[in-house]
Amino acid sequence: MELPQDIAKELAATAKAIAAPGKGILAADESTGTIQKRFDSIKGKPSERSIAEVAYGLARYAAICQQNRLVPIVEPEILTDGAHDINTCARVTEKVLAAVFKQLSDQGVMLEGALLKPNMVTPGAECKTRAKPEEVAFFTVRSLARTVPPALPGVTFLSGGQSEEEATINLNAMNKMGPHPWALTFSYGRALQASTLQAWGGNPENKSKAQEVLLKRAKANSEAQLGTYAGDAAAGGAAKSLYEKNYVY
Repeated sequence: MELPQDIAKELAATAKAIAAPGKGILAADESTGTIQKRFDSIKGKPSERSIAEVAYGLARYAAICQQNRLVPIVEPEILTDGAHDINTCARVTEKVLAAVFKQLSDQGVMLEGALLKPNMVTPGAECKTRAKPEEVAFFTVRSLARTVPPALPGVTFLSGGQSEEEATINLNAMNKMGPHPWALTFSYGRALQASTLQAWGGNPENKSKAQEVLLKRAKANSEAQLGTYAGDAAAGGAAKSLYEKNYVY
């Protein structure tokens, strides 16, 4: 490929400047897992600036979606890594959601045409004190009530590494507390697919069995969205934790 002369000249000059005597490059292309080990030694993360910048990015994404006739699903996730308690998760969740909705307002996003996809408020994955569904429901709904305007039509929770059954039961507990100003529903990945994939195992002969498992979990979550789930879909691997430490997208 023959480059235009002006581009070729500029590239050569840049490469020569980088390789100049006494100079080198700071590498920043390593994995999340390795770079996180060094960042973990720094206190006060994430910074106020970091939260504000991420909130701004989510709001710009939402605004661009709406300008192109797409409904944005805004996803500010608080990861479950760590030993923090449920009160800490609630405080951080509220702080982040408040920042996100300020930016959504500043960027002119029409809340009536958007959805929120947050984490549920739970203790950290390594916290010794586990929370009951009623506690998760209370803290999650309270955090939403403090930060999410009623103009938003729906909150579509991510499962965040909870087991399939945990994600379903916690959603059910929230909807039993209703009515709420927004619909509380699900947008699960692992918590809808794990048992199905296990049942299928890549074997065509297991197709019907896998479909049956998927329908069972889909029905359970549909009932949880209505607050009527009776806990009758907990068989198999549905109770197995789907948490992955240091999970990244």
